[in-house]
Formats: sequence, C-alpha cells, structure tokens
Amino acid sequence: MTPMTTLDFSHLSPEERIDLIGELWDSLERDAAPVTTTQKAEIRRRLLTLEEDIARGREAGEVLADLRRRRS
Repeated sequence: MTPMTTLDFSHLSPEERIDLIGELWDSLERDAAPVTTTQKAEIRRRLLTLEEDIARGREAGEVLADLRRRRS
C-alpha cells in the first residue's frame, strides 16, 4: 500500500469538514468498512428493540418545547 499524502483541510469550516466526511463515507462500497463482532451485536440489539424504541419516542417539537421551558 502506498503511503497517503497528508491533505490540509484547515481552509474548510467545521460544517464543510463534516459534509466532506459524509461524502467520503458515502463513496465507500458497502463492504469496504469492516464491522467488528461487537458492532454487529449492537446492530442486532438495536434492530430487536426498534419498534419499542419508536413507540417511546417523542416529536422533535415537543422535546424542543420542553427544553425551552427548562431554560426559562
């Protein structure tokens, strides 16, 4: 494997850097990023509780209103 040249991203804002990370991640083939056994187990656990977690969820507006009330 050839050593990678270090690139300077200091001219990018934090938001632009995050966007770049997302674009790089999305450009990978599905199986390009290895998933550990621990990560696979966590994915399975989350999938098993997904419906229950959705049922316990709240609307974003409701959560924001609660946070605003607490700040007052």
